[in-house]
Amino acid sequence: MAADAAGTVEIRGALARLRRATGLPVAFGGLVEPGRQRMRISEFSGAAGLALRGLAVNSGNGLGGKAVALARPCAVTDYSLSRQISHEYDAAVAEEGLRSVLAIPVVVRRRVRGVLYGALRTAQPLGDRTLTAAVQAARDVEQALVVGDEARDLLTAARPGTAGARPGADTGAGAGAGAGWEQVREAHTALRALAPRIADPALRAELLEVCGLLASRPAERPAGQPVALAPRELDVLAWVAAGATNAAAAERLGLRPETVKGYLRSAMRRLGARTRGEAVVAARRAGLLP
Repeated sequence: MAADAAGTVEIRGALARLRRATGLPVAFGGLVEPGRQRMRISEFSGAAGLALRGLAVNSGNGLGGKAVALARPCAVTDYSLSRQISHEYDAAVAEEGLRSVLAIPVVVRRRVRGVLYGALRTAQPLGDRTLTAAVQAARDVEQALVVGDEARDLLTAARPGTAGARPGADTGAGAGAGAGWEQVREAHTALRALAPRIADPALRAELLEVCGLLASRPAERPAGQPVALAPRELDVLAWVAAGATNAAAAERLGLRPETVKGYLRSAMRRLGARTRGEAVVAARRAGLLP
């Protein structure tokens, strides 16, 4: 799934949450077009008509355009009569019957990536509680977009290394690995940490596929049944390989330290290892870690 499609999915989910949290009858929004100071309204929840569907909102114009230009929340009590905004889109807003409207920008790395709107069909102040809930919905989208961006950046950085030279044998946690190989290992660890946080199943599957490519080994593996680890066991072992303590691994993975210990013990048992270091070496020999 492309980045803009994934962003659209996040916007759609945020609109439903915004309506539940605020009780507003109408919510809508969309993404800023890449490379342009313009957003297009594409997602709706509770809208009665089609007047706003596909509407292109230029930066600075109307309420949403003002939110894009200022990169901060904006609201009006009566859209058509407000002197705080320009009125290029009055006809579409009036056809939908909207009066009191708020617009919350979705800001990622200081760039507005989208706008969430919430609206009433009566002219009345929306209140701080409503505004706070709407801002939180936008923050949820921002976090999801940040995670998606990080994942794609790591995928881009990791792919060129998958075809590069790999050590043929690994007798220790750092044996045969130069600075470039350590970068591969760091990328593998970061990708595995991000994967559980990705809501987009296609992107998550792509991340895990690249993790498998990074961990693949050209060296001859020991004869016998291949070793298999559960995804979370491998996540924990990847952080252990990076030098993280159980507490640090737990923080990065969103788990309790006791849970991390349990996964680590299970991985050691499957790998026939007596120590953390032996488990890392065994996982690398089995092609489970880079």
